[in-house]
Amino acid sequence: MPDYTRRILDDLLDVLLPELPAVEVHGAKGVGKTATARRRAASVLELDDPAARELVAADRAHLTRLPAPVLLDEWQRMPEVWDIVRRHVDAGAERGRYLLTGSAAPVGAAIHSGAGRIVGVRLRPLSLAERGLETPTVSLAALLDGATEVEGTTEVALPTYIEEIVGSGFPGIRTSPSVVRTRRLDAYLDAVVQREFPEQGRAVRRPQVLRGWLRAFAAATSTTASYNAILAAATPGESDKPAKTTTIAYRDVLASLWLLDEVEAWLPTGNHFARLGQAPKHHLADPALAARLLGVNAAALAAGAQGPPSDLRRGALLGALFEHLVTLSVRTYATDATVHHLRTRDGDHEVDLIVRRPNGRVLAIEVKLAASVTDDDVRHLSWLRARIGDDLVGAVVVTTGREAYRRQDGVVVVPAALLGP
Repeated sequence: MPDYTRRILDDLLDVLLPELPAVEVHGAKGVGKTATARRRAASVLELDDPAARELVAADRAHLTRLPAPVLLDEWQRMPEVWDIVRRHVDAGAERGRYLLTGSAAPVGAAIHSGAGRIVGVRLRPLSLAERGLETPTVSLAALLDGATEVEGTTEVALPTYIEEIVGSGFPGIRTSPSVVRTRRLDAYLDAVVQREFPEQGRAVRRPQVLRGWLRAFAAATSTTASYNAILAAATPGESDKPAKTTTIAYRDVLASLWLLDEVEAWLPTGNHFARLGQAPKHHLADPALAARLLGVNAAALAAGAQGPPSDLRRGALLGALFEHLVTLSVRTYATDATVHHLRTRDGDHEVDLIVRRPNGRVLAIEVKLAASVTDDDVRHLSWLRARIGDDLVGAVVVTTGREAYRRQDGVVVVPAALLGP
């Protein structure tokens, strides 16, 4: 596959697959799961093909005899293969035997969890580092290790970041001409409503209500707006609003399709804080989907478009979508850490991203849609440092600027294009 773009997840798969009998790569449709998995497979069963499903149904042991690694592509189309794999693992399947890919979690399927047997990893749309805009000079892993050297310059500026927001991180879409790309993103969203929801066992009786909810969710990008507020924004002035159970079902189906990528709140075990918020920060799988749902293009974002309904967030839409793009990238880079956000219940203090390793040490990241950083921009990072002391391994502000450097107060300033794994 000469045109394959190596993914950051490939480095993790290089470690996991030789040591584990079964690994699952999951993520939204179009993120590149099959292309990544095919490079490693000696045998492939495409389970979205009825002929392949018939073959396995007729001979359940067939896949256990194929040359390894065996790729079971879109395994959710035949959920029973999950238990076939799990049982083979229990029976002593060799390391590197199975690689599964899935674009959805089967709804209502009676499958074993696979805990301890099938290890899952998520592939997201292309991060900024994977898009080849620039060679990163600042490593997230090194910052988590306490690195002090920070350097690098870039010519990437705000117009390029705007193009990356609307261009998407879907490998098969982003290389198309802009007019084609827009149509393909619209078709992607249409397929979610018209095909993916019914396939997940949730017929959409009022498609316009679901689309309205999706638009409102997109408008709430990078906020912790309540689901009640999102519903109210989706159906302004309507007395016949969908039931709460319906909107919960929307969320559950979108989550099962890996189309939601919400950032959970950080709830540390220590007693450094009082009254921390617990609501997640809302993100779709890719900021380009949010831009299309809100009907804004690069020119509208550059002009400061709000996108309806603007009361779900503070500030212009571009800032929220830039934070979404940076968050997508940070989550891709953080292969050995978890990513959260921090916000006090009264909103007095918030930190956009908290990257936490299992040892409890954290890296705090603020995302600023600006080329320069002021003392006011780092006040929440300073507040956090005063609360947790040595548990804070570092503080970072990600910007649209040109140069990476460390401020006199120790805060690292890094352009988004220069940050990498």
